[in-house]
Amino acid sequence: MELFFLLMLLVVMGTALGSGYPVAFALPGSAILTVGAAALVGLLLEGSTAAYFANGGPSQWLSAGVTNLRGVYWEPERDTLIAIPLFIFMGIMLQRSKIAEDLLVNMAQLFGPIPGGLGISVIVVGALLAATTGIVGATVVAMGMISLPAMMRNGYSNSLSSGVIAASGTLGQIIPPSIVLIILADQLASAVDQAGTSRTELYKVATGELTMPSEFAIVSTSAGDMFLGALVPGLLLVAIYILYVLAIAILRPKMAPAVPYEGKYDAAFIGNVLLAMIPPLALILLVLGSIIAGVATVNQAGAIGAVGAMVMAGYRLHPKGRPGRFTPAIIAAVGLALVAWTLANYNTNVLNMQTASDRMGVTLAAIGVGLIVISIIWSGIRAFTNEDALTGVMVETAKTTSLVFIILLGAAMLTAAFRAFGGEELVKHFLEGLPGGFWTKFIIVMTVIFVLGFFLDFIEIAVVVVPIVAPILLADPEANVSAVWLGVMIGLNIQTSFLTPPFGFALFYLRGVAPAALKTIQIYKGVVAFILLQILALIIVAFNPPLVNYLPARTSLTAETAPPPVNPALQYCIEEYIADAFDTRGPQISAAIETARGLDVSYLPENLRDDWIEGLDKAATAIPMMAEIQTIQQRLRDGAVDYRPEHTIVRGLQRDMLIRTKEIADLRLRASRGFGDSEAQTARADALQSEVDALQAQIPATWEDTQATYNVLNKENETARNLYRRTVDQAYGPVMDMKAVIASTDALEAIRAPIAALVADAPGMDGDTADVRFKEVESMLGDVDGGREIRGLLADARKEIDDRSPDPERAMAYLAEAQALFDTQMAWRTRAATELLPGVTAYDDAIRDTIGLRQQPRLPRAQALEVASCAAHHRDISLNF
Repeated sequence: MELFFLLMLLVVMGTALGSGYPVAFALPGSAILTVGAAALVGLLLEGSTAAYFANGGPSQWLSAGVTNLRGVYWEPERDTLIAIPLFIFMGIMLQRSKIAEDLLVNMAQLFGPIPGGLGISVIVVGALLAATTGIVGATVVAMGMISLPAMMRNGYSNSLSSGVIAASGTLGQIIPPSIVLIILADQLASAVDQAGTSRTELYKVATGELTMPSEFAIVSTSAGDMFLGALVPGLLLVAIYILYVLAIAILRPKMAPAVPYEGKYDAAFIGNVLLAMIPPLALILLVLGSIIAGVATVNQAGAIGAVGAMVMAGYRLHPKGRPGRFTPAIIAAVGLALVAWTLANYNTNVLNMQTASDRMGVTLAAIGVGLIVISIIWSGIRAFTNEDALTGVMVETAKTTSLVFIILLGAAMLTAAFRAFGGEELVKHFLEGLPGGFWTKFIIVMTVIFVLGFFLDFIEIAVVVVPIVAPILLADPEANVSAVWLGVMIGLNIQTSFLTPPFGFALFYLRGVAPAALKTIQIYKGVVAFILLQILALIIVAFNPPLVNYLPARTSLTAETAPPPVNPALQYCIEEYIADAFDTRGPQISAAIETARGLDVSYLPENLRDDWIEGLDKAATAIPMMAEIQTIQQRLRDGAVDYRPEHTIVRGLQRDMLIRTKEIADLRLRASRGFGDSEAQTARADALQSEVDALQAQIPATWEDTQATYNVLNKENETARNLYRRTVDQAYGPVMDMKAVIASTDALEAIRAPIAALVADAPGMDGDTADVRFKEVESMLGDVDGGREIRGLLADARKEIDDRSPDPERAMAYLAEAQALFDTQMAWRTRAATELLPGVTAYDDAIRDTIGLRQQPRLPRAQALEVASCAAHHRDISLNF
């Protein structure tokens, strides 16, 4: 019966959507009706409302709905959705202020004389508007009203014209900032958690280990990562569109002729072009640049975009010819420049103002912020009073945002119902039962999404399909894809939903503003080529994951908040880099180690000297250890040739057995509780058990030996890597200790006088005075590397003075010993600073980026770029499961 109600859920939803019923109510309505019907029928026929639910019952479904409601509105960890109204406001404000029209007109005049130039200008403007507005309807309508008549008048093919405009208008769905990417990031955050749990369980079942190494974990994504990941694929799509138009213009000139500009290319023309282009480009730089540079979060960037759009609207809506048109924008620019200059040259931490320079920096920053606030208020007043633009924009923003959030909540209710009737398990079992591994599942899912795009909007696909299929794809260790790559791939696929008939929204928008001379069939024919181009881009990105993964990885590893090099998730790529470095610079590193052995450390304290020598011995073994790791790695690759086919067969059989085993457990549980026909369920469970036994018999007799052989190699690899990591950490530790001790020589010298004062005054001190004065000096020594022994002697002397039975003589003995130790330390430290430090520094420079890399506070830029390049590729880890 669960299958019946699952089918009912899909039929009710499809009927509601197909009949034109609002999506915001069709999704939750179908869930409520189906859940209610299942509960009622279960109560009437079986005496339990939960009888026809595969997972829980109506109460669990209601609880899941409440949890999703809280997740959207009240969980501070999921604040990504706050950016949605901000970017919607930015897009509608730029559209209402007619900045898009200015761009189109000027770009058409600039590129028109080139063959296909008018079409190229539409694509370029579409890309610029995508990076500012992201509103497909507004972009298509604006370009359709302005560019389409011009293209038709100048002899452009009707189908090519409509295809260029419709496709360019959809770029806002993949070029950031994009509402689609924000929604996908939100949905994928939950999918990553589910996939992580599934992968951990898979690892536990396959290996028997209780915990999975973190290097096999699935990395989550955020809206910022999605923006960065989609940037290159979006630009790739723009480039493909432009190349297509150029090819048409060259091969079939009559379809895309050059359009000469009748005016003059004078200073006025250049001024108009710059005025139309520079503000949107500046806004793109502020919004996307702040995210890429790590200066702002997505929400903060959205606020920047909303404010910037209003400032731009402030001068665009102001009547031409009236004085002071650009004054608010100029004030904002001056304020921004002042803030940027102040941040670069002053400390602006209000809570840490100490000097006159600090106060000057805070004052200048406050003036800059004040100028920006004045500009915002001024521009807002202009937008409010001119054409009632601000009111209209706020109303449209509220409507669109409400629609998005209601759909999110409705989809959450629908997804919960789908899972309650066992739909997710059915999908999972179907996909996992397919031959061909991950890529078969991925192609099936992408095909389904593409077909759904013919009938559903991007939001419905993102919030209904993604939560169901994304955990399954992300959990698969074969391809081990990143969440950001999967999100961008789905985003590229969803983008085609705007172009695919019969319900492609871009086609409807264009049809609404196109002249009667342009037939609907011509619009449909025109978008076919661009749909194929989008599929081409999808294939290119699928086979080149670094196009998506590199920029987020690079930004993460070069940011101030970058994870330290000891992060387990980075070790594989770090060791790949170090192996290459040892291959190319091994002799130089070995020579540096031998040179360091020749340094005179005989006068150092025994512990420091022994640590130094032991560290050099361990450093000398690092290169051979890495060579051994590479040898084991090759043996693993060779062993995988025989192990992988058998592993694939056995894991497939075990997966099928697990599916049947779960169904057996469910059937026997339902039979024991009296739900349904107990005899039929028991018979079905017995039949399934026979199938399990048959599958078990198909496992090759050699499997245990084959697995044991490969696991030995895997264990050797793990042991060798762990040993290497411990060795290099121990090898580099003495270098850091040595440099720290020598560097603290001046700090120790500064304590000479306080120690001498303690020695002089100690005989006459009482307990309270000694407690204060000694602890003050002890605290000073606590900040000096290698000062622990002196500090301990001072503490012993203080205790003798402050004891119930003071012993001044013993206290003075401790003080004399401390002073002697101080003089000894100053002697060898001073000598080491002159004789030893240059050699230690040269040795550190030679090994810091290899042997000492794990102990750095963060990856140096060059190494971060190498590791980011490695991490951008997906690594098959399935043989570890």
